[in-house]
Amino acid sequence: MGLSFSFLGSEEIPTAGPPPVPGLGDLPESCVASVLVYLDPPQICRLAMLNRALSRASSADFIWESKLPLNYEDIIRRVFGKNDVFPKDFCKRDVYSRLCRLNSFDAGTKKVWLNKTTGKTCMLISSNGLSITGIDDRRYWSRIPTEESRFRSIAYLQQIWWFEVDGEIEFPFPAGSYSLFFRLQLGRAHKRFGRRVCNSEHVHGWDKKPVQFQISTSDGQKATKQCYLKEHGRWIRYHAGDFVVTNKNCKSIKVKFSMTQIDCTHTKGGLCVDSVLVYPTECRERFQRF
Repeated sequence: MGLSFSFLGSEEIPTAGPPPVPGLGDLPESCVASVLVYLDPPQICRLAMLNRALSRASSADFIWESKLPLNYEDIIRRVFGKNDVFPKDFCKRDVYSRLCRLNSFDAGTKKVWLNKTTGKTCMLISSNGLSITGIDDRRYWSRIPTEESRFRSIAYLQQIWWFEVDGEIEFPFPAGSYSLFFRLQLGRAHKRFGRRVCNSEHVHGWDKKPVQFQISTSDGQKATKQCYLKEHGRWIRYHAGDFVVTNKNCKSIKVKFSMTQIDCTHTKGGLCVDSVLVYPTECRERFQRF
């Protein structure tokens, strides 16, 4: 009996180990979401891939509503119209994701999207959405299909005396500062043996007088700028001017813009006109050269 009790008493009683260390997955979703709201969208998406708790917290509507423009509903109506093209049951994360795509409107002549990182509004207007003097006369202009344009088509000027390109956009831009650019190229590019080659045969007249860019807005803002077109064979964004949207009600603003060289003492030609870009001014330094 004594041996038996001694044996029982010699067994080690298992002791409880240290409590598990709390991890991110143990935090309440509301707390995690309150932290995620201070991050930019790419950071939120990267964290959402770490575990399920972060993934669930990252889908909170208040996070993504803070990233959307204040007037995002006006933008949706302007781009998608009043029909049911834009799903009404989208959560705010899905709304943000959809608006970050290149969304075409106005018969495909314009594209608008949100910058994925900042949520700022950007826009492209194709050459088909511009008013170009003489565009229907094949002696002066021609439409050329190309993969170098987001719209798969550009306007090519062979030769003309009176050069004028005008455009207009009415859009509910969110409050902020915007810069407008013309995307142009001197010379006509094509592929030869798989390599890009630019033909500058028709390029002439742009060194005689500068091109004048103008923009004006429905609330009285105006800007004028002049520059010579010099570099051949490369697409260049020429800065035409800036405008500011200050309306707190985020109503639509009308912006008119033009590019002219109407000195009829000489002809000019060999110019490709692709599109007009409207970007938040803080992005301007990234690609501005002229």
